[in-house]
Amino acid sequence: MSKLNELIQKLSPNGIEYKFLNEIAHYARERVNVTEINQETYVGVENLLPNKAGKTIARYVPTEGNVIAFHVGDILIGNIRPYLRKIWLADCEGGTNGDVLVVHLNGIVRILPKFLYYVMSSEDFFTYDVQNSKGAKMPRGDKAAVLKYKVPVPPLEIQYEIVRILDNFTELTAELTAKLTAELTDRKRQYQYYRDNLFKFDIFVPKVRLGDIAIITRGGNFQKKNFVEQGFPCIHYGQIYTSFGIYADKTIKNVSEDAAKKSKKAVKNDIVMAVTSENIDDVCKCVAWLGDDEIAVSGHTAIIRHEQNPKFLAYYFHTEDFYKQKKKLAHGTKVVEITPDKLNDIIIPLPSIEEQERIVSVLDRFDTLCNDLSNGLSAEIAARQKQYEYYCDKLLTFKELSE
Repeated sequence: MSKLNELIQKLSPNGIEYKFLNEIAHYARERVNVTEINQETYVGVENLLPNKAGKTIARYVPTEGNVIAFHVGDILIGNIRPYLRKIWLADCEGGTNGDVLVVHLNGIVRILPKFLYYVMSSEDFFTYDVQNSKGAKMPRGDKAAVLKYKVPVPPLEIQYEIVRILDNFTELTAELTAKLTAELTDRKRQYQYYRDNLFKFDIFVPKVRLGDIAIITRGGNFQKKNFVEQGFPCIHYGQIYTSFGIYADKTIKNVSEDAAKKSKKAVKNDIVMAVTSENIDDVCKCVAWLGDDEIAVSGHTAIIRHEQNPKFLAYYFHTEDFYKQKKKLAHGTKVVEITPDKLNDIIIPLPSIEEQERIVSVLDRFDTLCNDLSNGLSAEIAARQKQYEYYCDKLLTFKELSE
């Protein structure tokens, strides 16, 4: 029998007491002036990292007024798009904004901040948070519902042992994941280097404004109620980040026929580009639509209609040269956006159609090779993460004490 099981049998043989989160904690009420924070100590939702990866240095810090204060041991949870699973256990004092929930322990119930952090990092919590979120385009967690989440509160000795086990397991998993991620990063860099070099042309290849060879229009607008199981096929801007590569010939979203009639549509060979994101890297991600039928296109997108090789353009829109140009055109801090009109001024190289097809053929083969390698590494990383999540959930699931 493990030490943990021995402790449970000894200290809680009849089960573990559960309490609602609002019985043991509350949202931070204290405020701090912006003069007391900096890039290291300001934590906005945009610099909380997805998938429970902690935080990064803030690119934006408020310049006037007061912000919500947090202290060491507080738990910060991103309240926009809870499916991104943004959470961080504060190791310093600082400030944040209303898009981040700051969970502060009451001090009445004996519970370790690190133990509560592990509970609120569980898949069970984030599933609950997503199910109770509100909104379609930019869903937000329900602050009242979060406080009604049931938290196990075992004796402190059991909490200490679980934290010790999870700390060790977290460290081992992070170490393995870091090695696999480094290998995956190397593969991506190799691919990007090769792709970018293929788009370096001599002076005899003309460079033109995108607006001179394409018609750019803004996508339509759908609400959550418009999405259905069966209906008219649709590209939602969120799919471009998560579901597609360079091109798509089928989709995983559908909207009602009535909504589709009022929407903007892409036709075969159009480029569909997401023009809104939380960061400069993802804004302007795009996909070439190669399906034979019209496709409805949701908001936060641009439809680029042209007479070039669609995959040639899609590959170019992922190059370093394009990245430098979009960076100059982007605006916004929390949400980064490039208006479709501004895309007209993007300068692109325009070789002959035959040369475009040759470049696409080369990149398709290289893309397939790199994707096979990347997919294998990604699958290994995902397997390790699932193993970690399963183990954590097992450790944090208890028989509930009967009343």
